[in-house]
Amino acid sequence: MAEDHATLHVSASKNTRHLLANFWRLCRPFWVDRAHWWQAWGLLVLVLSLTGGNIYLNKWFNTWQGDLYNALQTLDFGAFKKLILEFCWISGLTIVAGVYSTYFQQMLQIIWRRWLTRSLLNQWLTEQNYYRLQLTDHKTDNPDQRIAEDVDEFVSRSLGLFLSTLSDIGTLVTFSALLWQLSGPLRTILGGHQLVIPGYMFWIALVYAVIGTVITFWIGLPLVRLNFFQQRYEADFRYGLIRLRENADAVALYKGETQESTILQQRFGNVMSNFWLLMKKRKALGFYVSSYTQLSILFPMVVMAPRVFAKQVTLGVYIQIADAFGQVQGALSSFINNFTEWARWKSVVDRLSTFQSGLDQVAVMPRLQPEYAGQSMQVDLQSVTKPDGEVLLQDVSWSLQSGDRLMIQGRSGCGKSTLIRALAGIWPYAHGKLAYPEQGSTLFLSQRPYLPLGTLREAMYYPCPPRHDDAALAQLLELANLQHLQPQLDKRDMWSHILSIGEQQRVALLRALLNPPGVLLMDEATSALDSETEATLFAALLARLPGCIMVSVAHGDELRPYHNKVLSCTAPGNWQMT
Repeated sequence: MAEDHATLHVSASKNTRHLLANFWRLCRPFWVDRAHWWQAWGLLVLVLSLTGGNIYLNKWFNTWQGDLYNALQTLDFGAFKKLILEFCWISGLTIVAGVYSTYFQQMLQIIWRRWLTRSLLNQWLTEQNYYRLQLTDHKTDNPDQRIAEDVDEFVSRSLGLFLSTLSDIGTLVTFSALLWQLSGPLRTILGGHQLVIPGYMFWIALVYAVIGTVITFWIGLPLVRLNFFQQRYEADFRYGLIRLRENADAVALYKGETQESTILQQRFGNVMSNFWLLMKKRKALGFYVSSYTQLSILFPMVVMAPRVFAKQVTLGVYIQIADAFGQVQGALSSFINNFTEWARWKSVVDRLSTFQSGLDQVAVMPRLQPEYAGQSMQVDLQSVTKPDGEVLLQDVSWSLQSGDRLMIQGRSGCGKSTLIRALAGIWPYAHGKLAYPEQGSTLFLSQRPYLPLGTLREAMYYPCPPRHDDAALAQLLELANLQHLQPQLDKRDMWSHILSIGEQQRVALLRALLNPPGVLLMDEATSALDSETEATLFAALLARLPGCIMVSVAHGDELRPYHNKVLSCTAPGNWQMT
């Protein structure tokens, strides 16, 4: 039994150190950032000063209560009138300090949240980490929720709990001294000897709070794990709804409503099942905390009542002791009163630290970083594999000069699309060297184009800023048989849902003409086009981009006339250039 307790103690100690290390890793960069440290620390000092002012005002109010009840007990009307005026000062200062403390805390909160959100967004978007993360890290679920919601909760709860803890410490020190002084010593006979306990009400408050904290921890510990899973299940359910909305046309065509409903009901079932467990644990904890809080109001009054009836203390001192006991007990019981907040805070720290660890891991992963030099595209791939290690390509080299056009062919599943992603520098399981022409950018066109939120004009120029050359744009729209979209260029809409896949592919191909690249990589970018439109657009690409190096993935030989080189997969892992 003793060994079990020792093991649990060591485990809890390690978990606490791990939690604090994760918290420090998340918050430290903000507080040492020289760009705004003066603003952050200035606001923190200001909030702490106001918090200290609130503690002083609470002590002043304690003294005021004692004087008021003494004046009432002695029927001193003159003193009563002065105390009413004094209360106006205490009340006014308390209101001002409380309002501005909250205001400056929220100001610090939004500054911190803005910084942390930008930091995580930059890490997530830098060098396609968002793409690598979903391939390599299966612990990080729903990055969108981590950035949008967990950051907000992390900042608000960290600040709130930190400031409330410091306030509790200040209150504990201030009112412990007052309680010690007011309660005086307790003299009793124990075993024939006189026992004197100085400041006995302080010790009673301490023992009361310690016992309450231990019981609260025992009852509420499962809340930490349940809160973690609740956030995960909520995010999974929301992601399922978003995914259904984004693929509404495909689901409707398949008439897949029954299966989608089953999936969503299952995910919502996880939300409900976990929430029921949360409710039960919160109910048990709520019963205990409420009972504990109510008892703490009556407890000091009962303990001190004999001294009042014995006329050892005045009514004013009695009220002061009861208030001071409540302040000390409340400060010592901070963990009890905020246990649910601490549990939620830990789950948020765990989720954000998992996300940060995933970002740190993909940031140091080997990358097939292209070099930009010369006029040719040099490829020397030692290996390209699947995430499970299966080799798709090994020891393949080739060189493409300005104006060369390479077509990649092979059976489905041989790794053509993966090879294109490796050439684009985003596939994390590729090893070798890439060299691109020094002049010009690299443009990648996928089978299902990406159309960003915004206007159609912005979608056509993506990822470059849009230009307002309507005459040139009208000519290209007519070339792609998209002239009917001319009046809607500056209309904001869900274009990925409005346009057919063929129209989306034509919009994407026009990007290459609007923003001429040095290297154009296409992964079945014309698969949804009829042969006549496909021929027209490829002819336009060849005519308008004579020096562009093109690499295309295709299944058949329809695109063979537009390419002067072919890379074929002759067997699994074996490729041949002709």
